Amino acid sequence: MKKLNIRKILHGINNWFVFFLLAAFVVTCCMTLFISVMADTLDLTFTEENISAAAKLTFGNVLLISLLFTVIDAVRRRLMVERPTKRIISAGEKITSGDFSVRIEPFGDNYAYESFNSIIDCFNKMAEELGSVETLRTDFIANVSHELKTPLAVMQNYGTMLQSPDLPDEKRIEYAKGITDNSRRLASLITNILKLNKLENQQIFPVSKRFDLSEQLCQSLLQFEEIWEQKDIDIETNIEDEININSDPELLSLVWNNLLSNAFKFTENGGTVSVQFTADNDFATIKISDTGCGISPETSAHIFEKFYQGDTSHAMQGNGLGLALVKRVVDIMNGEIAVVSEVGKGSTFTVRLRRSDINGMEKTD
Repeated sequence: MKKLNIRKILHGINNWFVFFLLAAFVVTCCMTLFISVMADTLDLTFTEENISAAAKLTFGNVLLISLLFTVIDAVRRRLMVERPTKRIISAGEKITSGDFSVRIEPFGDNYAYESFNSIIDCFNKMAEELGSVETLRTDFIANVSHELKTPLAVMQNYGTMLQSPDLPDEKRIEYAKGITDNSRRLASLITNILKLNKLENQQIFPVSKRFDLSEQLCQSLLQFEEIWEQKDIDIETNIEDEININSDPELLSLVWNNLLSNAFKFTENGGTVSVQFTADNDFATIKISDTGCGISPETSAHIFEKFYQGDTSHAMQGNGLGLALVKRVVDIMNGEIAVVSEVGKGSTFTVRLRRSDINGMEKTD
């Protein structure tokens, strides 16, 4: 910034010097011409006739110099203003027509183009962001359409089969359960889309308050008691007692519910799910592990993207929004989330949260 200010000062001094020389040149030319005309008359007395002749010629010289400067300024404006402006306008028109791949080449390191180069730099960044947003929007629409279409098609097929008059009771119950399961999946998808949309558009703001995170983790875990009993899953916990943090408990409950839901969903019968919670003066660290199918390195690189599902067969039903929600909430809380996984051995999700909010509220146990 200091270097930029010095350059501006030097540029201002340079402009003043140029205009000084220009004014001196014009005045000198006019006065020289005026005196020359008077001398040519061999009469240096300021008679009305001599002054009139010299004034007319001097005025003509001023007009000629003005015309010359006008031409020079027009050339300067064309090269230094109109050319970069037209290039930016042309690129802007392409952006408005939907071509987000357009980029503008800078005009070199000339100080005269510095302002335009700053505009061009901002324009290129804007075009890049718009391009990525457009790609996400297209993918989002495609994925939403697919995720909505699948349960609707299943529900439609089951509904058609339920209309059969000679359908056995077993099949009727099976088809009705299929409709119920897919309607719940559809409701979950729509709920998650709405939540994610509000989070990404900052329509949900964290409301920090002091609460017992240890108790919240235990309550979240107990919500899945029926599932772990049905699948005979062993539960291992190492949760420090009465650890309080200043954060938004409602948003954090989304994190634990989604991570625990995935852990139980991908853990086979007889497997193990563990929850570890430790804390120091600054950070709370939560680790949720399972002995499920694990995640490949390729999948780990995209696991927090919207609608991305590592299980391409969709044998494990989901909508690919749970971990995107988790990532967004953790980001809002200025926390960190990471995953370590190995195919066939399970996964461990680690969440690190600050124990105080951005206002520096007191950290107490």
